[in-house]
Amino acid sequence: MDKFMNEQFTREKLMKEVGVQQNIFLIAEIDDEAVGYARMREVPNPAGLDSLPAIELARIYSVQSRIGKGIGSALMKKCIEVAQQEKKQVLWLGVWEKNQHAISFYERWGFEKFSEHEFVLGDDVQTDWLMKKAL
Repeated sequence: MDKFMNEQFTREKLMKEVGVQQNIFLIAEIDDEAVGYARMREVPNPAGLDSLPAIELARIYSVQSRIGKGIGSALMKKCIEVAQQEKKQVLWLGVWEKNQHAISFYERWGFEKFSEHEFVLGDDVQTDWLMKKAL
């Protein structure tokens, strides 16, 4: 995890992502304090989504102290609205197969598993579930 965080979540790398045209970032704030964010991105569809108009929910995070306080739900609601405004038929994401808390959250929002793929976290090869929600 440390290797992944040090390589993928550097300030420089995150700032480059903000400038990429295919990315959409949403920031959740309470009293002018950032408490979470979501990143949606236009990427080629994974197998199983064919040529459906789709967008990936690449990240949705809340600061640890705000988990369970509605930040994720507010971000998810807005992600769905944005995807619909962009005329998408599917919102999809990848989630680690052992992250039951996140999987339960996505299932409550109507996501269902449609495939799997490998994800390398540092030196560890893990399996991510690919989940989709029809819009």
